[in-house]
Amino acid sequence: QVQLAESGGGLVQAGGSLRLSCAASGSIFNINNMGWYRQAPGKQRELVAAMTYGGRPYYTDSVKGRFTISRDNAKNTVYLDMNSLKPEDTSVYYCNADIQDKTDPARVMDIWGKGTLVTVSS
Repeated sequence: QVQLAESGGGLVQAGGSLRLSCAASGSIFNINNMGWYRQAPGKQRELVAAMTYGGRPYYTDSVKGRFTISRDNAKNTVYLDMNSLKPEDTSVYYCNADIQDKTDPARVMDIWGKGTLVTVSS
C-alpha cells in the first residue's frame, strides 16, 4: 500500500513562515510529479506548487516569490517552505503524487494525503 504522510501545519501570524513536509511510503518504483494542493472552506481545491522528478517546479501566481517547493527523491519526500504568509493562505494543504508501483511499474497511482491545516492570523 502506497501512502502519503503530511506534517508541519499549524497556526502562524501574518508575515510568518511554516515548512510542510510530505513523505511517501510503500512499494514505490518511482514518483513522477509531486506537489501540494490547498482547499479553503467554500472554495475549490487548487494546485499550489508541484515539482517533477527532475526538479522542475511550478507555482500558482498567488504564491510566487513567497513559497518554495523542494524534493528529496532518496527520501521520497517533498517540502513546501512558506514565507510571508497571508491570511488568504489559510487552508487545508494536501500532498499529492503520481506513483509507480515497484511490483508493477506499469501501474501509475494518483495518491493523496489526508491534509494538514495551515491557519494564518492577521
